[in-house]
Amino acid sequence: MARARPLAPRLTPRRLRALVEEAIVDAYDESEQRVGFLSVLEENLACPFMTELLGLPVQVDRVTFNDAEEIVAVCHRGRQHQQISLVDLPLPDPPPDGWEWIVAYRYWARGQR
Repeated sequence: MARARPLAPRLTPRRLRALVEEAIVDAYDESEQRVGFLSVLEENLACPFMTELLGLPVQVDRVTFNDAEEIVAVCHRGRQHQQISLVDLPLPDPPPDGWEWIVAYRYWARGQR
């Protein structure tokens, strides 16, 4: 099993800005920008993948919106399911294909646009 990384993989600021621009092109407000990010995540993030939460292996099945309109990872372990904010989700080592979109979303969500 892949082990969780303490830090997310890194992208250059130029690459981060390019990914953000690609995700939010044609979006008029923050809500539409979130929808843009969810779309590129659904298209590019290789799910399912395994990671660790609190030292336990979990499977990330998909990404979606929660009731607060944040993008979350839908995780499960056995019969238990939980949504984890994509901002807080530890990435495994090696990360899944499409990991750069998670990092770009975090960059955008933290207001570093």
